[in-house]
Amino acid sequence: MDLKSALRKTWRFIWEDNSVWSWLVNIVLAFVIIKFVVYPGLGLLLGTTHPIVAVVSGSMEHPEPSFEEWWTRTCPDGEQKDLYAKYSIDKTTFEGFSYETGLNKGDIVILRSPKSANVGDIIVFSTPTRAEPIIHRAVQVKKAEDSTVSFKTKGDNNCGSADFEQSISEKEIIGRALFRVPLLGWIKIGFVELLKIVGLAA
Repeated sequence: MDLKSALRKTWRFIWEDNSVWSWLVNIVLAFVIIKFVVYPGLGLLLGTTHPIVAVVSGSMEHPEPSFEEWWTRTCPDGEQKDLYAKYSIDKTTFEGFSYETGLNKGDIVILRSPKSANVGDIIVFSTPTRAEPIIHRAVQVKKAEDSTVSFKTKGDNNCGSADFEQSISEKEIIGRALFRVPLLGWIKIGFVELLKIVGLAA
């Protein structure tokens, strides 16, 4: 069989054959193309190593029916508005932030370069104490005398900031939220849960 015939046969197998093997090959090809071509290309375009992330927890959700109810929700140290007042963030300021009603578990978030991140931006950062990157909102930007910048974050749905988000260096920030796609993240969440069930993921 010459090369031309082999290529034609392979093309038919991938695109026209309806067998189980053809479907499996298509799935593997899609995975390879997305992981090694689309994902790195998108990362290069957007200026981040992780251009697409899934929201895997409820820490950025606003479960209350309205913004006002979330803003006045009672926490151990006062209402939500009191927590943000510590950082000079009032209701009008918060309503001017991107994604002022938070993010939901299962959302997919497209990220861009973390450069020039500001208070109110939703940023994704890595920390040695957590396996998964964290996606929270920057509530404070601190500039040191040596011109280094660090961030403090808080999940919209949380009643405070954890120890690991008190001082996040610029190097730890992976990206900042650019665009949200609802629900698609459940594919990843479901896949990870399946791997846990069969013992292939911690």
